[in-house]
Amino acid sequence: MLKSVVRAVGAAVRLSSATTSTARALPLSCPTLRSPSSATTRPFTRSLWMLNNNGASSGYRPKLFSSKMLNPSVSCGCGGLHTEGDKAFGDFLSDEIKEERKIQKSKVLPKMSGGWELEMTGTEAKLTRNVAGEKITVTFNVNNSIPPNFEEEAEQGQQKSAEEEADIVSTPNFVVEVTKQGAKHSLVFDCHFPEDEMSHGEGEEESDIFAIREVSFQPEGDLEWKETSYTLNTDSLDWALYDHLMDFLADRGIDNTFADELTELSTAVEHQEYIKFLEDLQGFIKCN
Repeated sequence: MLKSVVRAVGAAVRLSSATTSTARALPLSCPTLRSPSSATTRPFTRSLWMLNNNGASSGYRPKLFSSKMLNPSVSCGCGGLHTEGDKAFGDFLSDEIKEERKIQKSKVLPKMSGGWELEMTGTEAKLTRNVAGEKITVTFNVNNSIPPNFEEEAEQGQQKSAEEEADIVSTPNFVVEVTKQGAKHSLVFDCHFPEDEMSHGEGEEESDIFAIREVSFQPEGDLEWKETSYTLNTDSLDWALYDHLMDFLADRGIDNTFADELTELSTAVEHQEYIKFLEDLQGFIKCN
């Protein structure tokens, strides 16, 4: 009886030792710790997070490093991380800013003819003029105003030289608001620059380079377009009515000449804001 108990205890001890040895040996078969000669081994720096958490099967996206392991390459007063990649990024931005300043036509924004007064708020521009008791306001924003350039040559992998590259032109959507004295509502036009110049038919001397998308009455001075006000969409509008709306704008100085000058102004503003963004980005990277 005593011998049987001793054998049982010994077998349990050996089983426990074998289980421990097996558990300790498991990481050796883990793919993340293969020999560097393995063809499927990922770069060690990309896999450090595996050593600091439960791995990809843990069900959450881990941090690359813990705060204890992270040491900035360069120390500065801001206390932020500075790497060799940041230095290369900063140098690239310096060159980019120099090149953009070289091609900048003027640091002074072009003026609009017709007595328009310009007011800038960040990337938003507001043009205002008064005509015979009416106040006309045109607003536009240069954000997302550069149309994409999808050309067949680019799709076929052909590249143009610097001389052949077309100038970048900003063509923003713009809103025209016409307000009459004593009126509670303003007549508002949502306008845009179509990809192709609009034409009502063959034989016309000049086509419109901008188009009216929507027309609506809106409360005077409201910044937001109220969806509860009826909005006239011009997609299926009678051409005669559309022509009268375009003539209404032209009589108030919103014509092709105005549209040309607006794109010139918008392009200059967009370029200024782009250079300013690069400078701010450079300062952020270099912690200036």
